[in-house]
Amino acid sequence: MATANALIARLESAEPQFRTPPSNLEAEQALLGAILVNNDAYYRVSDFLEPEHFIEDLHRRIYEVATSLIKAGKVATPITMKTFLGDQDLGGVTVSQYLARLAAEATTVINAEDYGRTIYDLAIRRSLINIGEDLVNTAFDAPVDSSPRDQIEEAERRLYAIAETGRTDGGFQRFSDALTAAIDMAAAAYKREGALSGISTGLIDLDKSLGGLQPSDLIILAGRPAMGKTSLVTNIAFNIAKAYKAEKQQDGSLKTVNGGIVGFFSLEMSAEQLATRVIAEQAGVPSYKIRRGDMREDDFYKITEAAREMQSIPFYIDQTGGISIAQLTARARRLKRQRGLDLLIVDYLQLLSGSSKKGENRVQELTEITTGLKALAKELAVPLIALSQLSRQVEARDDKRPQLADLRESGSIEQDADVVMFVYREEYYLKNKEPKPGTEEYFKWQAEMDQVHGKAEVIIGKQRHGPTGTVQLAFQADITRFTNLADEDKLPDRIGD
Repeated sequence: MATANALIARLESAEPQFRTPPSNLEAEQALLGAILVNNDAYYRVSDFLEPEHFIEDLHRRIYEVATSLIKAGKVATPITMKTFLGDQDLGGVTVSQYLARLAAEATTVINAEDYGRTIYDLAIRRSLINIGEDLVNTAFDAPVDSSPRDQIEEAERRLYAIAETGRTDGGFQRFSDALTAAIDMAAAAYKREGALSGISTGLIDLDKSLGGLQPSDLIILAGRPAMGKTSLVTNIAFNIAKAYKAEKQQDGSLKTVNGGIVGFFSLEMSAEQLATRVIAEQAGVPSYKIRRGDMREDDFYKITEAAREMQSIPFYIDQTGGISIAQLTARARRLKRQRGLDLLIVDYLQLLSGSSKKGENRVQELTEITTGLKALAKELAVPLIALSQLSRQVEARDDKRPQLADLRESGSIEQDADVVMFVYREEYYLKNKEPKPGTEEYFKWQAEMDQVHGKAEVIIGKQRHGPTGTVQLAFQADITRFTNLADEDKLPDRIGD
């Protein structure tokens, strides 16, 4: 563009330095031209790009005026904008002519976000250069009353401010904006299957107690070995991925309207083992039969049909063991950016490591992990389910129903979690107490076993936005499937009653 050379020359003459700050006037012109041609281009950059990110003052003013017009529901074009920008000579070109040229020479709107990111990244680099120069100059000529600690803290403050720039979840917001978000959530709940404010787990009674899985919540699911923690969370994950539906937005992006895209960090089991569990649950064929190949022809048909149906579901598994909370955070962000993300699962949090060295305080390390998981749930705006072990003190009690105090290193887990749930199966413990057959105790034991057979409890021990209590579920141990429990009061009336 002809005017670009004049602007570059003017910029360089205004700042006679050995090295000029990084900038890209062509990218600024291309973005502004795209916005003037099609105002939808603005929405591709509006969540991170601000007027101050443009290096050229005129470009700042053009972007600022365009922003004001578009937000007011008006059209931003060279004609509607020229009255707000005044007039000045730009090396033989007026502002009106410059706007017209920007629009005439605009390229495709598709690249608008890439141009915006380029402008934003260069602005951040210029800010870093300024901080670095100030840091060097202050260190050379430090005032008597300024300590190195003060300089470090000031540099940290400015770096943190840069890190927060462009983030949509940072800083204060108007209460009216929060009210709008609350109304939008209620409207989405009204439209969603089951009328839930969160994502449906596929388990009716659990959804009633939780209102679905809420965005930004850290949900701890704990239990002793063999209670079915992984089975329950796998069932929930599959139900959500299977129900996934999305609508295309005006900007071309997809918005989830039901179910969701699931990311599963399987730190203990391999992806193959996890897939086998899901296939067993969906096909109704025990997983041990699948592993051994001990199947009839109809079983194999059920498995292949279930696998075919599951090919297209948005369920992503990371089976890397022993990763740190920092690595997990980076991978979750990447999945959200590349594929989308509506639910994140970690199985289980005691297998994560913190940034501290081995041998240091494990409680402090777990505090770092749970704090990191809660921050990640907020940053990605998705529910995050983390499985957790329980201490052995449960086994020493007569009533083995878990409590919050049974969480291992419970302080940080209980504090950071929005919801804490426990899986408990009375049948598991009762089965190990079988008396001698034929005795009176045996018949009493058999009656108790019949009462609890195929049943499980999900005990909600903590919930920030709802009641605590117990939810009854059905559990099929051979195929590790949790389902809704058909209570007597939910069944239709019997004929003749």
